[in-house]
Amino acid sequence: MAKGSYTIYVIELSKKVFNENKKFREANPQFNGVTQCLYVGMTSKCPKERFEQHKSGYISRRGYKLSSKIVEQYGMYLRPSLYSHLEKFNKAKALEMEKELALMLRRKGYAVWFN
Repeated sequence: MAKGSYTIYVIELSKKVFNENKKFREANPQFNGVTQCLYVGMTSKCPKERFEQHKSGYISRRGYKLSSKIVEQYGMYLRPSLYSHLEKFNKAKALEMEKELALMLRRKGYAVWFN
């Protein structure tokens, strides 16, 4: 991958995830039920293509499942207003920015899942 080839993206999740997924609920004790539940990820693909991979339960040619079970089950749609202002990053910086954005969104009251 060339430098600056990773994009951060945000997917809105159904609020059912908070009630039905214990790990998600434990990761978000600050959630008040008013704001949304989100998934933050990074990809070398366009966010729309990556979202479709999550929703379809995509498996790579090598047999690895590349979709997040949380997004596959609860993902509703992309939230570009929460990530379109971000530039593209190299892989190391994208990993850092994925976590940074997720934690910033949690501080704002969202319930957030990220890897």
